[in-house]
Amino acid sequence: MLWAVSVRLRDASIADVCWGLGFVLLAWTSWAFVGATAWRVKWLVALVTLWGMRLSIHLFWRKRQEPEDRRYAAMRQRAAARFWWSSLFSVFLLQAALVWFVALPVQLAAWLDDRSQLSWLDGAGAVIWLIGFCFETVSDWQLARFKSNPSNNGRVMDQGLWRLTRHPNYFGDFCVWWGIYLIAANGGAAAMIASPALMSLLLLRISGVALLERTLVDRRPEYADYQQRVNAFFPGKPRR
Repeated sequence: MLWAVSVRLRDASIADVCWGLGFVLLAWTSWAFVGATAWRVKWLVALVTLWGMRLSIHLFWRKRQEPEDRRYAAMRQRAAARFWWSSLFSVFLLQAALVWFVALPVQLAAWLDDRSQLSWLDGAGAVIWLIGFCFETVSDWQLARFKSNPSNNGRVMDQGLWRLTRHPNYFGDFCVWWGIYLIAANGGAAAMIASPALMSLLLLRISGVALLERTLVDRRPEYADYQQRVNAFFPGKPRR
């Protein structure tokens, strides 16, 4: 359905805007169809909903009146007349499969409906999730505020959380899904460790840090110096 809308709008980047909503939809339908009653499952659904809704609202607000993302525009140019149907497979069905796989711990936890008491592992997962959620929320707000100042056009954001890591929003995503996994694992879904591992791989090597940094040095001359001073992913003290 989303692909059909993208063909009408000639904008495949709406897939990114709805990425978080895909997880929310999957969490709620898993819970509804199984009819799970365990508090752990309800907690997982709530955490996924908070994360997914915030992300999609933020991306929607950021994208307003903006053209198609440069990554998808480049794909459209390469595929030419074939893009309207090839994007169904290379963008939308691919993202749907990734959403399904990354959310497997939540789905399995809902199916198992483990009613055992919450333990320290649930608490650890909630804390890690909260750290990630705060990193994402605060870093997105800091970057939006930085970009709203015309004098910062073309400059590199290196303040706040962006002073500790070059990609605090991606680090936040990483924590969110490992936190969710720990809670689901305590509900019997420990075998689904490949799900947060795949999310980590996407963030670090495929669609996250690696993809974004290929062009940032060319677009922002100051970025090379920023790379020398600040960690790429995990937060740390800036180097001189």
